[in-house]
Amino acid sequence: MGLYERYLSVRIGRHDADSPDHVALVITERDLLERGAYETLSAFFDWAFEYADRVTVYVSVLDAAAIPALRRELEAVDAPREVAVRTPEDPSQADAPIQIGIGLGGKHEFTSAVRTLAESVEAGELEPDEIDDERVEDHLVFPSEPDLVIKTGAERLSDFMIWQSVYSELYFTDVNWRDFRKRDFLRAVREYCNRSRRFGR
Repeated sequence: MGLYERYLSVRIGRHDADSPDHVALVITERDLLERGAYETLSAFFDWAFEYADRVTVYVSVLDAAAIPALRRELEAVDAPREVAVRTPEDPSQADAPIQIGIGLGGKHEFTSAVRTLAESVEAGELEPDEIDDERVEDHLVFPSEPDLVIKTGAERLSDFMIWQSVYSELYFTDVNWRDFRKRDFLRAVREYCNRSRRFGR
């Protein structure tokens, strides 16, 4: 670790506020085409677990045909904890320390949850007035709410976890994924610690 990274780590460690328990990262399929992209992702997991207990990665895709290849690569990535990868064709709930969604946008995820609940109502297994926030969350692919969402390269979330991230702290950096380093991650954590979370209040 370089001197500046040590400085940032010390600042975070001395901060009165808690560091994020759940860190999320938004990148694109183009980011993963860059040389060293998967090595950076593996390093990101190590950095994140110095502070967090859970990491979610959302990979936005323009070409759905790329999803199977991306899934194979991401399932094989070197990671310090168990990895669960989900795609639009695999909507089963992910419950692992590292969760990765490929092309599985928030609108699709939320629509699938509502459709499942509607089917339960139609089958007589659920009353309409029994549907609440917790019921919806129980049917999401990624039910856990991230504390900190990091987006590299641009200030937009690409349909990322629209239900779960409503109270998340968002951190946008101009640094592209190919240039993302530990110091950039630590800056995001420091910024998170400096904010006063209001949870919609």
